Amino acid sequence: MTSLDKAPAVAPLSETELAAVRRRITAVLVASQILGGLGVATGIALAVVLAQQVSGTEALAGLAPTATVAGTALMSVPLAALMTARGRRPGLVLAYLIGALGAGVVVLGTVMDNFVVLLVGMAAFGASSSANLQARFAAADLAVPERRGRAISNVVWATTIGAVLGPNIAAPAGRSVAGAGIPATAGPFVWAAGVFLIAAVMVLVLLRPDPLLTARALSPADRSPEGRSLRAGVQAVRASPMARLALVTVALSHTAMVSIMSMTPVALSHHGAGIELIGLVISGHIAGMYAFSPVMGWLADRVGRLAVIGLAVGLLSVAALLAGTAGASHVQTTVGLFLLGLGWSAGVVSGSALLTDSVPQPARAAAQGLSDLAMSATAGLGGAAAGLIVAQAGYGWLNLVGACLLLPMAALTIRRSIR
Repeated sequence: MTSLDKAPAVAPLSETELAAVRRRITAVLVASQILGGLGVATGIALAVVLAQQVSGTEALAGLAPTATVAGTALMSVPLAALMTARGRRPGLVLAYLIGALGAGVVVLGTVMDNFVVLLVGMAAFGASSSANLQARFAAADLAVPERRGRAISNVVWATTIGAVLGPNIAAPAGRSVAGAGIPATAGPFVWAAGVFLIAAVMVLVLLRPDPLLTARALSPADRSPEGRSLRAGVQAVRASPMARLALVTVALSHTAMVSIMSMTPVALSHHGAGIELIGLVISGHIAGMYAFSPVMGWLADRVGRLAVIGLAVGLLSVAALLAGTAGASHVQTTVGLFLLGLGWSAGVVSGSALLTDSVPQPARAAAQGLSDLAMSATAGLGGAAAGLIVAQAGYGWLNLVGACLLLPMAALTIRRSIR
């Protein structure tokens, strides 16, 4: 450990030294985010297929991604507690290790043909997503306030590489385990476990000094351990109207996106779209989510967090309108899903920056963990409800409900803007 990790009192850093630390930490976070995104995307690519194979029924196949989302939500609070007490590095390392263990349990459940074991593994696998979510906040720890949005967006952007590559290596990953007595559909999880282990080692060895502990050390007013508990994080969010807006923004942007996106392949297939076209639409959606995040970070820093939250409301609303009224127009659905991803990016980047701005430094890690808990929990509920809505009322009504979810976000943004 460096002296920055051992104690709150450290020698002052010059601006040049601090800038070098920022660049090094960002580089490590970007690299680990690429690996983490690759591992998650590689495993998730065939999760539903694997669950159907093991359970023997399509009715239970959707429980695999649901278990992953639940695992992400459940891990948010203990990881936040660990980071609050010990810093970003041990929290990120533990999350990747649990994700690797979960991937191994998924493989075990597949070999045993045991659906319950597979679901337990999928829940633990969700810890890797917790690491990816927390990495964006680690990038903001040492960023100056006027560049905090860009710092967050650079790490979010790195997910693009893994998200694009992951599904494409699922097939070779399946072939690679052919002679090991492991079903091909479980091969991606073997690879994901290896990727998470590499990410854990990278963070353990290279994420030095720890960004959160360094930020505390460089802020004399924030060196006291008081105010660093999870309860303090909750209280900090409750005490700040801007923090509450940020929490609502991140949670509702993510929930609206997940709810609509999860059922879009079903809607497309009902209108005659094949697997290739569905894949193209989802790829465009993913590009909207991640590829343009640096633009959203730049806008959040230049024109303000509230303006970009307003942009998120507008983009997500237009996306729901286009997708919900597309019918058999695959082009309109494609545009709608791209804007859905773009709106998600605007909401998550600006909301994350605003949350970091709005709570005291000691309580930030706890408040950020609360944000990820809300983000994952509400999205899990939204994803589960989406199927019921489509089954009972149709895809158009799902988009209307998704748009209605944005009303509290819009109202709070307007209220804060006029004060």
